[in-house]
Amino acid sequence: MPKIYYTLIIILLLLNSSFLYSQHGKTTVDFKTTLKLKSIEYKREIYFVKAQSFFEEKVWDSTLIYSMKQLNSSNCPIELINYCHYFRGSAFNRKKLYYAAENEFLSIPKTFEFDYKVKIQLGGIYLALLENSKALFYYIDIEKHYLEKLNYQLLSTLYNNIGLCYLNEKKFDKAEFYLFKNQELTLAKKDTFAILYSYESVANLFYEQNKMEKAKIYFKKAYQLALKTKDFNFKKTAAGNMAEIELDHKNYSKALDYRLEFEKWNDSINDQNVIWATADFEKKYAVGEKQKQIKVLEVENNAKIIQRNNFIISSILLFILLITGVILLIQKNKINKIILLQKAELAELNANKDKLFSIVSHDLRSSVNALKISNFNLLENLESKKYSELDKLLQDNSAITNGSYNLLDNLLNWALLQTKQLYFQKEPLHLLSIVQQVEFNYRPLMLNKNINFQIDIPKSIYVFADLDSIKIILRNVLDNAIKFSKDDGKISIYIRPSEDKYLHLVIEDLGLGMQEITRLELLKETLLLSKKENAEAIGSGLGLYLCKEIIRKNGGQLDIESTVDVGTKMILILPKFAQNG
Repeated sequence: MPKIYYTLIIILLLLNSSFLYSQHGKTTVDFKTTLKLKSIEYKREIYFVKAQSFFEEKVWDSTLIYSMKQLNSSNCPIELINYCHYFRGSAFNRKKLYYAAENEFLSIPKTFEFDYKVKIQLGGIYLALLENSKALFYYIDIEKHYLEKLNYQLLSTLYNNIGLCYLNEKKFDKAEFYLFKNQELTLAKKDTFAILYSYESVANLFYEQNKMEKAKIYFKKAYQLALKTKDFNFKKTAAGNMAEIELDHKNYSKALDYRLEFEKWNDSINDQNVIWATADFEKKYAVGEKQKQIKVLEVENNAKIIQRNNFIISSILLFILLITGVILLIQKNKINKIILLQKAELAELNANKDKLFSIVSHDLRSSVNALKISNFNLLENLESKKYSELDKLLQDNSAITNGSYNLLDNLLNWALLQTKQLYFQKEPLHLLSIVQQVEFNYRPLMLNKNINFQIDIPKSIYVFADLDSIKIILRNVLDNAIKFSKDDGKISIYIRPSEDKYLHLVIEDLGLGMQEITRLELLKETLLLSKKENAEAIGSGLGLYLCKEIIRKNGGQLDIESTVDVGTKMILILPKFAQNG
């Protein structure tokens, strides 16, 4: 949704870019003064004088009519031809008839006194048409050659629109440079509306780069500033953006509040439009009454025209209200569906969380109880000096302790992942060294089951990933391989050949294996809680879920190949370091 409102802001900036100079500034006065002087100089050119007057009053239809009459008049001075094309281009631009406006501006030679204003208009047209390279051509030319002629408003619009062009082309560094340059300018001038545009543009810059926290900061600033204005469109846009950014952060309650605020401002805009439509009708009616007094013979005809207009306006208003009602109803139904889906998702997550805690607490209690019993047996065997039994009990204690430690470690990492506190710093990693470090910690467990362990990884292999998260993955996968391997079994870690930008690290055991339905379930993007088919195994299914999530955050994926009573291959697909192909 923020992207939609971002488009509206581009268009709004575009419409204002050509006319902001009418507020104040040295360059502005020169242009208006020049137009008045031309009207005096060519006062006999009635059509030009009227076109100039309507242009200043922003009555665009009349501007188009009289400027065309001037162009069609015989012996029209070349100087006035250029101004008439400028009037027509500006009017078409304001009416969003961009191709017609483009033709008018391109008809004006570069020798025109206000050529830089023509280029500003053309840049705005191409930005609206999303032809960014053409827009940049004119904007960069203005920046290089006409910067001293621009007042504050035009300079702000120039920087903002250049930034938006680069943003549309995904050139984020250049976009950031110009958008922040504009923001610095508007903040120095304390221009509320320009600052609001700037915040929205910067927010969308970060949103396009998926930097949600930074985007949220600027959307929040824009929202707070919009509340201080009297413009319903600004408030509606800011509230809509906040609703979507909170939805992205899964803050559903806040998102709903902002969405309701969005609907409130939307309703206010609709009410305002009705008032304006009514005022416009009253104005037309007053004009009609005056015409009746002037032209008595046309009273009946004018009355019929007014009745017809009333019927058309009423029909249009009724149609607009009907369409608006339907749209609001559809949006309301969509929001209700979203809320229901989110409620169901939340219920499922809570159920999984409760089940997870139940399994974890049961496993921990079972392991602690097993340690108590084993320690009791240790004391008995120690008193009776049965040293052969002591060795077995110590090994059992070690296995129980290791399983409990892994469970607690996975639970901690899961909690960090859920609260977005598990940070990832990708860097080139020497894969063989990491595997050897993890294998060293699990060597006693493999010796206990007399497992033959082999590593076949070339020393030249590097991966591009986060060190701590890769260790978490390897610990979980190796622990499972040991757990489900038989005595006197074998575990191998090797690289499977691949030609793409990813390497395939295989951890293969010759253990129990698994059925195909279990393999497919494990590969789903969900938290699959342990079904405890192997009563001797301590675990909750949390470790494998962690592996899938962490691998995905490292830009890779997990695959599994397994056959019952033959063994399992856990395949870690990780990005290679660029220098190693």
